[in-house]
Amino acid sequence: MSADGDTQARTVADAVARRSYGKLIAYLAAHTRDVAAAEDALADAFATALETWPTGGCPTNPEAWLLTVARRKIIDMVRRRRTHEAAVAHGDLGAEWLGATDDPSIPDQRLALMFACAHPAIDASIRAPLILQVVLGFNAQMIASAFLTSPATMGQRLVRAKSKIKRARIPFRVPEPEELSSRLDGVLEAIYAAFAEGWSDPGATDAARRDLAEEAMFLGTLVTELLPDEPEPLGLLALMLHAEARRGARRSAQGDYVPLDEQDINFWDSQLIRRAESLLARAGEMRRPGRYQLEAALQSAHVYRHASGVSNWPAVVELYDALLSLTGSPVVAMNRAIAVAKVDGPEAALQELDRIADARLLEYQPYWAARAELLSNMGSVDKARHAYEIAIGLERDPAVRRFLERRMKRLSAEC
Repeated sequence: MSADGDTQARTVADAVARRSYGKLIAYLAAHTRDVAAAEDALADAFATALETWPTGGCPTNPEAWLLTVARRKIIDMVRRRRTHEAAVAHGDLGAEWLGATDDPSIPDQRLALMFACAHPAIDASIRAPLILQVVLGFNAQMIASAFLTSPATMGQRLVRAKSKIKRARIPFRVPEPEELSSRLDGVLEAIYAAFAEGWSDPGATDAARRDLAEEAMFLGTLVTELLPDEPEPLGLLALMLHAEARRGARRSAQGDYVPLDEQDINFWDSQLIRRAESLLARAGEMRRPGRYQLEAALQSAHVYRHASGVSNWPAVVELYDALLSLTGSPVVAMNRAIAVAKVDGPEAALQELDRIADARLLEYQPYWAARAELLSNMGSVDKARHAYEIAIGLERDPAVRRFLERRMKRLSAEC
């Protein structure tokens, strides 16, 4: 085995995992109705690839190669099951797949799998995390971070959810129109979480998060096409486009983090902003406001304020009030407190932060960064420095960490 061959194999395998993990799992799970088995088979297929590709060369279509190997591994698993119950449940699977040809085009069944993971029989709180793991390949640590919980707790909940899918034999299909209302929230929540994870890596330097924002926008577009008369998918897509429009302005030429108020609007993507505004207006015409429409409206307000120089912070606080009443999210409450500072001053905002602080926020970097900024504006230098230290310790993005360090040094210079 040559070092070059090993490197190439790992590079191709990583690329396939980022690009096609969800498609492969969706295809396998659609046949087996067993998400855990599909994941195990695909993991084994990747392991086999890393053993054979360095010496035999990477296949022309690695997705098709992995799918073929994973299918055969599932067939072997089925054949090893000796009980009558297993034979009845899976008796035709081997014959079906043994006779199948190796079609190089992998069908994109992710949307069906997403809606399957959002089945009403699955607890609502785990539907979005399950979609993130099964369809988008997130690990428990990434999901736990997105939902402000511990990786161990999240891992246990995901295992239980997959077991329930298998026991209940939940069908893998896009549900009928009358079934969508009970499943849509989980699908949209997962797409938004995936986008947020990808958007937090503006330089695309983290392989695990690379291309996630683009993938989330693609999936969001699919949902709007599936449900053209539903306003919330339109609101979510508008929200993501508004945020994506500012990606080019979020880092300086030297790679330093640039906060929204200091961004050069010439680096904003005006075409994406116009598309986002059009989608938001279309959603508003349906007169059924919801979480994602409100969040998109907040993005729109920030864009307008920065581009025009006209601020309307009381209206922003009202939008946050409406959003908080819908979601009860501590992150929304935190962002509302930051907006309150623009209206009533840092002391009022700090009181809001003190009121909403809980165990989830205490491990959330933006909470400590916001707290540090408010304390700095109040002249509480020691407390602000302590908050900055915590925020810096929690931040994983080097550019943001440098930004926070500069803020803390400026604080020290001013005292």
